[in-house]
Amino acid sequence: MTLAQNHQPQLSGNKYWILVFMVLVLSACSPKIRTESKKPEVPKEAPKTTKPAVRFEQASISLLVPFRLNEIKLKSATKAEVEKAALAIDFYQGFKLGIDSAAASGQNFKLKVYDTRDDNTQIGTLIDNGGLLGSSLIVGPVFPDGLKYITNYSISRNIPVVNPLSAAHPGEFANPNLISIVNNVDQHAEKIGSYISKNYNPATTVVVLINPKGSSDEVMAKPLRAYFMQHNKFNFQEYASVFTMEPKIIKDRQYVVIVSASDRKFVVPTLDKLMKIKKTGLNISLFGHPDWVKQNYNTEQLQTLNTVVTSSYKIDYTRSEVNAFIRKYRSSFNFEPGEYAFKGFDIGFYFGKLLSIYGADYLNYLSKERYKGLHNSFRFIHDDKLGYINTSLMLLKYKNFALNIVE
Repeated sequence: MTLAQNHQPQLSGNKYWILVFMVLVLSACSPKIRTESKKPEVPKEAPKTTKPAVRFEQASISLLVPFRLNEIKLKSATKAEVEKAALAIDFYQGFKLGIDSAAASGQNFKLKVYDTRDDNTQIGTLIDNGGLLGSSLIVGPVFPDGLKYITNYSISRNIPVVNPLSAAHPGEFANPNLISIVNNVDQHAEKIGSYISKNYNPATTVVVLINPKGSSDEVMAKPLRAYFMQHNKFNFQEYASVFTMEPKIIKDRQYVVIVSASDRKFVVPTLDKLMKIKKTGLNISLFGHPDWVKQNYNTEQLQTLNTVVTSSYKIDYTRSEVNAFIRKYRSSFNFEPGEYAFKGFDIGFYFGKLLSIYGADYLNYLSKERYKGLHNSFRFIHDDKLGYINTSLMLLKYKNFALNIVE
């Protein structure tokens, strides 16, 4: 499959408009807001500016996010409740800026925004009221239960649905119209296994999986174990901790240690023990859980252990496009953009451009168009049963007190 590199689209000075429906309480009538605004700078790699055979007069996108504005009370809300609401608002605002930028081509968009309240009953009411009819694309719901609930509707109406935030395996949804943005755990395991296979000598390397065997630990351990059982050229061992591994160490071997846990109470003593083992002269390379990217561990230890982690995303603050987005977000909302604002922008801009360029045929180009975004990169493959799956995944290594892209 040939995947084309994309170039920065020209931003014209022409004005455009976007019709936004903000539906916070589902009803027969929805307020209409017509907006005009300046367009933020966009990433340098974006879908090609080739004219579509049939262009939409108005591309309709439905965004389903759990604002839960009907029930949240800031004075009494828990931290988790506030974070959920903040996630939805941050994602929506970034998504809106992405659509704004995609509209630079002159395409008209109808962006319908619905508060799902993280409640399938609300989604059902929305479907029954015909709110999603005519959608060229549905983005969300953001949580797996909502995505499962909307599957039958997506299939019956043949409307593509973007899974924007969940890392759940697409096999859980059985929706051939699903577009999965976030890499699932099997992809992370495959990336680690493939890198080890390419860069280490099986004759002198022992691959050790440290798996404390909790339910969350096994999620990562299972595909890693399966990979090395299938590619059995390495001496593969599995232990519940580095403490039980230590007595079995062979001094003249290279050790590649993979930790499937993300529980800080387990990880911190694991790093301490690996440092002590390394000081005895053992050659160790460490591969960590993807969640380590968001967690705060001793960077000096991580560097000394040559630690590598997989990640779906990385924001490079030296890029002009990233800083232009930050300025635009501050100007528009008087807040700093969070992680979900960046995610929202990339999804909004990428799919907005596809709809603008290719019209009703945009799905035919989804697996042909690469995109290097502000936060995520997209490179989709298509599966007849699982839908479209983003395969763009990075390996990051701790070096010079920063995470640097290895692959």
